[in-house]
Amino acid sequence: MRVNENLRYEADDKCPLPVAAGVAIQGVMLILPTTVVIVAVIARASGQHDSYLEWAAFAALVVGAVTTVLQAGRIGRLGAGHLVVPFVSPTYIAVSLLALSKGGPALLASLFVVAALIQFALARWLSSLRVLITPVVTGTVLMLIATTILPVAFDRMDEVPSGAPAGAGVVIAAVTLAVTAGLVLRGVGAWRLWTSFIGIGVGCAAAALMGSYDFRPVLDAPWLGLPEPHLHGLDLTPGPEFWALVPVFVIVSLMAGIKNIGDGLVIQQVSWRQPGTSDFRMVQGLLNANGAGSLLAAITGIPPMSVASSTTAALANFTGVASRRVGYLVGAFLVAMALLPKLVAVLLTIPRPVMGAYLLVLMGMLFVEGMRTVTRDGLDHRKALVVALAFSIGVGMDGRGIFSDLLGETWGASLDSGMMLGALVALGLTLFIEATGRRRARLEVRLDMSALPEIDRHLTELAVGAGWNAASVDQLRAAGEETLSSLLHAADPQPTGEAPPRLVIVARPDRGVIEVDYITVYVEENLEDRLSYLDERSDQPDEREISFRLLRHYASSIYHRKYHGAEIVTVRVEV
Repeated sequence: MRVNENLRYEADDKCPLPVAAGVAIQGVMLILPTTVVIVAVIARASGQHDSYLEWAAFAALVVGAVTTVLQAGRIGRLGAGHLVVPFVSPTYIAVSLLALSKGGPALLASLFVVAALIQFALARWLSSLRVLITPVVTGTVLMLIATTILPVAFDRMDEVPSGAPAGAGVVIAAVTLAVTAGLVLRGVGAWRLWTSFIGIGVGCAAAALMGSYDFRPVLDAPWLGLPEPHLHGLDLTPGPEFWALVPVFVIVSLMAGIKNIGDGLVIQQVSWRQPGTSDFRMVQGLLNANGAGSLLAAITGIPPMSVASSTTAALANFTGVASRRVGYLVGAFLVAMALLPKLVAVLLTIPRPVMGAYLLVLMGMLFVEGMRTVTRDGLDHRKALVVALAFSIGVGMDGRGIFSDLLGETWGASLDSGMMLGALVALGLTLFIEATGRRRARLEVRLDMSALPEIDRHLTELAVGAGWNAASVDQLRAAGEETLSSLLHAADPQPTGEAPPRLVIVARPDRGVIEVDYITVYVEENLEDRLSYLDERSDQPDEREISFRLLRHYASSIYHRKYHGAEIVTVRVEV
């Protein structure tokens, strides 16, 4: 079993206050550039007043503080119970600009509420949505989002004061990119951890040398105070513009949520010295807390919050501290910084070419994240075609206005978005693959050994119907028996008089492969942890381990997920 010797304080450890405070300050510094750049890009690209930008930056810091505290705690199904450092999500930049152009801040705030509610829905029905929202769909949409925002990043590079030298914006952006790329490629230790701040700082210095840095807002800002509130309210009587853009925000929110699921799994693994299997109950808590933060963001008029596993993982790996106590201090420091207008002004005066260069890096990393997501579970010819068609149609049709000409400006605007169109293509092709594949076979029984004959008969009919030979049929039956035995050994004893939990078996036959989901109610012992335990303690046999060893022998792969109210063991058997 892999052991993280570098980790000094796990998620539940109470590390000393000075250590926690030092790590918290570093965490705040890591998310500040991204948070401020995203808020500033949306505000400036939509032509908002500087007073709104000051309010948006203040609100982003406060909402980030509340979300971080919620993530560190765990009240029921709210919160991850881990150190999670959130920030304003970059995936909403393009759709935010679209909504602002169609209806202004009030429309945008109402759509952000929809985006926040999607996070709650995703946490509630995570185990059901996983069939449709596949890694291929999610990864493709992430790549399309990055591609859609890239023109915005390049536009920022040309925005320099009127008296600046010719080509100043390009030079400033190039310096920012060169320093950032150099630190990422060759930086080690603290140098790499502070890449964002160093890159932006050098870019600002280059802008100052070329006369493209305006220091007056920093000098005019007070040291302590609150900005003027800009609460545009919610549109309680949504019109056609709202309903036309709802599908776009639903798609983006689903994909952002799916990405956060992956981020949550990474954070979970780096937060323990001996990480076990991924516990999706933690992920559901993370999504709920993120939804609460996003709802608060919508009320204050800023984009929803997101989670970056890279930031949290880098912080934990570099400092050796993953204690959730740090999260509470991160929240406190963010609120303190929000109350210092001069400090916020320093961040808001970052020259636009520097912002564009930094946004270019962010979108490039988002594109790569999409590629990784697509290839996570393998890429066969069908998945490759889904990605190829969705991406090419999305990029090729983005902004052409064809659907606006056909359906009108209101209803055609969402379909003219390359991200939306590509997402619909990916979802449609995924549904087609599901609908034209072999029909799923479902069986529901009690989680009890007395159900074995019925399960055995069901799996036999399935394998024979797929044309498997006798040896392969016996292999599938044996895998089913050992999976049932494994679940029974892992389950807690039932109180006297209570019926055993239900076991739902869903099989997906394919060419030479049958993948079976064994879905039962929540049990306390995590099955895959015991599978990992076998590798570590094979010299001390336990009768409870026999079923796990046999299950490994019969199955090609075993994948286990735990949700609130459900536990799923997926067993894949190949001919």
